[in-house]
Amino acid sequence: MAQVIIALGSNLNNPLAQLIEAKAFLSGISETDIIASPIYQSEPVGPSENDFLNAVISISTSLKPDLLLEQLKGQEKKQGRPTRYPKWTARTLDLDIIAYNRLVVETDNLIIPHANYVQRLFVLLPLKDVLPNWEDPKSAQHIDQLITLAPEIRISKTSLDW
Repeated sequence: MAQVIIALGSNLNNPLAQLIEAKAFLSGISETDIIASPIYQSEPVGPSENDFLNAVISISTSLKPDLLLEQLKGQEKKQGRPTRYPKWTARTLDLDIIAYNRLVVETDNLIIPHANYVQRLFVLLPLKDVLPNWEDPKSAQHIDQLITLAPEIRISKTSLDW
């Protein structure tokens, strides 16, 4: 069984409800209890105008990474995200595999650890809440160092409840 870190983001069609539905989905596919971060609000990266709600959830699964990715993409579609979507635009739901155990994968369809997560405070801060001693599988950098090196954005922990 693998420990998998999933980043969640939404800024359309009631983002809190989108995250709650995605959390229920992730609970359903996890073979143990999930660990969920608090919900953060962050400025959008790219052309989107609406702030995002973001979180990180740790699940345990026997699904291989490619099959897990299929399930995540299916859930995004179920929650209203088109299959083809311009990069960095508004979205109902974004589910990204940040890490899968300590696996390093680079294929046409899947990159683990996620290619850009080290540049995203909206992933790093909730990841630290879930796994305060996290180390990047490729660089062995501690989460605190990754946070220090990430570009600054407007981001805050919310009081929103799952």
